[in-house]
Amino acid sequence: MRLAKYLAHSGVASRRMSEKLIAAGRVTVGGELCTDPARDVDHESGVEIDSSPVKPEAREVWLVHKPLDVTSTAKEPGKRRAVVDLVRSERRLYPVGRLDADSTGLILLTNDGELANRLTHPRYGVPKVYRAELRQPPHDVQLRKLREGVQLDDGPTAPAKARRAGDRGVEITIAEGRNRQIRRMIEQVGNEVVSLQRIGFGSIRLGKLGEGLARRLSKAEVKRLWEDSNPDDNRS
Repeated sequence: MRLAKYLAHSGVASRRMSEKLIAAGRVTVGGELCTDPARDVDHESGVEIDSSPVKPEAREVWLVHKPLDVTSTAKEPGKRRAVVDLVRSERRLYPVGRLDADSTGLILLTNDGELANRLTHPRYGVPKVYRAELRQPPHDVQLRKLREGVQLDDGPTAPAKARRAGDRGVEITIAEGRNRQIRRMIEQVGNEVVSLQRIGFGSIRLGKLGEGLARRLSKAEVKRLWEDSNPDDNRS
């Protein structure tokens, strides 16, 4: 297995972050510095990061219903809680993507860096579903613009799926993950988000899970997440 992938599978960090750790000279293999993320290693190669041995650990994926003012980070230096504090696990979990502190709903936590990479990388186009309550009822022109894609300051968005959900609600599905993207899209078409909740990530739905609660995904659900990302290489 490639070194960066080994670190990701061991719960150290995502694959992209693992590559940065390797480039920074923090990883050794068999006691020697290694800066090649493609080097083949296994559990007997003596991989260490910052002089601490790295061993594969059992992989977990958790679904969390994130409340307001909880940050989607592994650690929170301020007064607000981090989302990982909502899960009781001995594993080194970290969020799959982000969900703003002023947004609620579904967020996934895992120690499987390869899966996290597939679920968040634009290449794989895994859809995420949001329900937004707006300042004004959405009208047909606004919905049409969302479906066609809108121009933001960091470039045009891909076409979204958008439909009414109640008097002032709209359900939007996107496969991108830009900073505060839904809120900016709504502003761009002439409306404003009052509240925002993520209700779907790939094949996983928030369902009736209570706010602030978490549950570990079953093997079947994790398998579906892999299928959502259409993996095209060997995961071993």
